[in-house]
Amino acid sequence: MFDCLIIGGGVSGVSCALVLGSANAKPFVNDKKIGIIAHQKSSMLQDALFNNAYGILPGTLGSHLLQQTLTDLSNLYPHINQILNERVLSIINHKDYFLVTTTENIYESKCVVVAINSSNPFTINGCLEPYVIPHGKSLPQKNRIQLANNDHLVFENIYVAGTLAGHRSQLAIAAGSGAAVATDILTLWNNGIETHAHDSIRKK
Repeated sequence: MFDCLIIGGGVSGVSCALVLGSANAKPFVNDKKIGIIAHQKSSMLQDALFNNAYGILPGTLGSHLLQQTLTDLSNLYPHINQILNERVLSIINHKDYFLVTTTENIYESKCVVVAINSSNPFTINGCLEPYVIPHGKSLPQKNRIQLANNDHLVFENIYVAGTLAGHRSQLAIAAGSGAAVATDILTLWNNGIETHAHDSIRKK
């Protein structure tokens, strides 16, 4: 049983995982089991070239960034379970948790973050299908979709991040969206008391 399972190995998904991973020393986090299903083949970053993204070295390729961030996640926060080479087929609401079925396994999780891209059609069957709507910030001719949500929350314990949350496809926006979801989950685990996760050179 996962406490949080992130679906998607692109910018917003890995950003969410990095923030959750960095909070492991907090007493309300260190007993949590967190995973990321890092299927990346359909990421919009595969063909990207970055010259205008804050903090990213100009000329960085999106394909390199995808691999480097997963390596960083593994090296910095090995307690985050990385599930590779599996694609999610369905998410089913089952009592007070979710059944996440992939091409290889079935996982149980109390909380799910959906961080795949906004391509149409939506390929995950189950409880999210009624929430699929046209993307509110994309050109109609692009036929993009999003999940209806209130500040990233689709319904209780199901979050959406990145372009599928209705954001535009800029790296900084997607990363911020994933980080925002992570801090909402941390706040939830902290009994509703606002929290976040920062590292500092002042911390011993």
